[in-house]
Amino acid sequence: MRIATLMAGVMVAAVAAPGLAAEKVRIVNEGGIKDQWTLAEGTKLAAPGYPAALVERGDSVCLALGYAIKPDGTTSDFTIVKSWSSAGQDQSDEYWDAFAQASAGAVSQWAFAPRPEVTEPQPTYTVATMQFMGKQAMDGAELRGHCRVEDLAAQLKVNERNNPMNSQLRRDMERAARNKQPRPPMVTAPPPSGR
Repeated sequence: MRIATLMAGVMVAAVAAPGLAAEKVRIVNEGGIKDQWTLAEGTKLAAPGYPAALVERGDSVCLALGYAIKPDGTTSDFTIVKSWSSAGQDQSDEYWDAFAQASAGAVSQWAFAPRPEVTEPQPTYTVATMQFMGKQAMDGAELRGHCRVEDLAAQLKVNERNNPMNSQLRRDMERAARNKQPRPPMVTAPPPSGR
């Protein structure tokens, strides 16, 4: 897995939802959110466009993009869970970044609403399989199959085990977020006396 910067500093990493680490997050396989979530009214599932910088190459590519659904129904914490390219897996970070950015750009437009019977929506982490058809004709189901994640929780554990640096990255990101929170001074200076 590769780590890439996505829109406005959102990190793509092979670990689950670092921004939601403090909250209890349920991990759900692709298509399994229907018990708590539905598309928000007027929302359409935007699909990613093929990255302009790579159109000439014309590779067929798929990404399993992990993402969080926050209690307000917005999406965040985009993660490359699995990837595949007809050009082979040994591609530059910039190559994967382009597809990750296109995927995250689409999923960031998605909005969800809790089902009417759900009184307290729970933060959810799930995955969407994105496909980019290249110049060579390829069956869409076959392409998606290269990135299909049957068990998201298990795949996230495998990704973390295979890339221990991501655990350190997650800890560093959590520490940085904590350090940005304003803290009261340890000692309050007395007000100046009126001499």
